[in-house]
Amino acid sequence: MERMRVLLLDAAPGALLDRELERLVGHGLAVTLNLRRVDDRAGARAAWSDRVEFADFDPFDEAALIAEFRNGDGFHALKSRAGVPLRAAFLTAATAPELPHVLRVIGRAGAGTDHVDLAAATRHGVTVTHTPGSNANAVAEFALAQLLALTRELATHNEAAHNGRFGAPATPPAELSELTLGIAGLGRIGQALATRASALGMDVQAHSRRPATPPIRQAATLDALLATSDVVSLHLPLTPQTSGLIGRRELALLRPGSILLNTARGGIVDEQALADALRDPAHPLAAAAVDTFAHEHAEFASPLFGLPNALLTSHVAGMTRTAMAEAAVRCADHLAALLAGRPDGIPVVTG
Repeated sequence: MERMRVLLLDAAPGALLDRELERLVGHGLAVTLNLRRVDDRAGARAAWSDRVEFADFDPFDEAALIAEFRNGDGFHALKSRAGVPLRAAFLTAATAPELPHVLRVIGRAGAGTDHVDLAAATRHGVTVTHTPGSNANAVAEFALAQLLALTRELATHNEAAHNGRFGAPATPPAELSELTLGIAGLGRIGQALATRASALGMDVQAHSRRPATPPIRQAATLDALLATSDVVSLHLPLTPQTSGLIGRRELALLRPGSILLNTARGGIVDEQALADALRDPAHPLAAAAVDTFAHEHAEFASPLFGLPNALLTSHVAGMTRTAMAEAAVRCADHLAALLAGRPDGIPVVTG
């Protein structure tokens, strides 16, 4: 019986690569590993050449991705970690009836599937799965780190010390127990952040479809959350309803001296409006920490570049050893189950 063919667009990094491949091969899957984003390519070839096939192409180049499917007779499933865009043109090519092996399953090792054209996937009979919650603790910890870095102005003090300047803050900062944290989106990550912030003495409120439970207070509206929080942290999926959710009007509602944190998706915030607010000394927004952008990877660009009150990181909030290992292993299990016709309990997203 022919084994199901799986293409790993971007494997787990470092030592986690072996764990991911062992899991996939252990499920009896025929794996092709894309080496383009593997640090030790020679080591991967030496360790796995007798058990997996190899490719080497830029997964963010749609033409190259389509060519890999056509030249390699297709694949039954593919796995992505970094959110490679999988749009209608690719899905049409990957499910072409002349291919010996047509795409049936897309797996994301991480939370969120906004990188996939879900409507096109549904039309072509492709099932899309991901691993919600696998990085909840990692992202919550990162958001807390952003919060602490900005409220205590660590970047400013670090720069001063490196330049030989010794001194106290011009204005003493508030302690966490004096601040109200507003969380937009009370899913797994939002709840994990709320638990940690509450334990540190913060007053925490949330606006979400999921009702908050004490000690977390429920904000009646997003506007109310923005207007009554010292720090606002976003933990929402990117959907047509949340795209551009935080724009000029919403930013103007913030408390004077407030901070915005975004570890969710870049498209939720109007980056130009955010940059304009951060440039305006009269604006109530004092600083922002942004880990996700509207344009990432090869297209990485933002009007936030160069602003001293913008703490920017390149979508790394969920990248801890534990989170990435959990996501890789769970995604491998999901792919194997769906390819074997065992969908029960597997998270599936449709368009």
